[in-house]
Amino acid sequence: MDVDRYEGFREFLRARQMALMRTSFLLCGDAHQAEEMLQSVLVKVAVNWRGIARDNPEAYVRRALVNEHISWWRRQRRNLTFTGPPRTGRDPGDESVSRIVLWQALARLTPRQRAVLVLRFYEDLSVQEAADLLGCSPGTVKSQTSHALGRLRALAPELADLMDGSDSAPQEAK
Repeated sequence: MDVDRYEGFREFLRARQMALMRTSFLLCGDAHQAEEMLQSVLVKVAVNWRGIARDNPEAYVRRALVNEHISWWRRQRRNLTFTGPPRTGRDPGDESVSRIVLWQALARLTPRQRAVLVLRFYEDLSVQEAADLLGCSPGTVKSQTSHALGRLRALAPELADLMDGSDSAPQEAK
């Protein structure tokens, strides 16, 4: 009797692929690169699926996406341009100036700062969950969040009205 080594993997992908693609896109800011990055991670995950599936596969994949993005960024050492969110069939004129400014400012953050903001405010993870995914302490997540939000304020002071307090997410970013 053969055991399907990918048992559960297809179901996991059907259920979580769009959320993982969103995370990938928010990390790198380019739809094509996000697809490549997610595909690269999912190939590695598929090979080791049986071991990964036993624990928390979504957390594992998110962590792998963050690591993959940081690795790509280090290898390329170039300014990544943020092309905006993937087209969803809506009129591009619906995009607000604030949202565009926010996307551009996010693209100028370091990969680690961007990862912290994506995990905390887009993925709505707690400080502890983000720390677990990033392999650091909760204090590091808090300080990286503070530094990243401070950098956003410096890069785009016109977004100040979108931020509630020192450690809150930009309202457009949620």
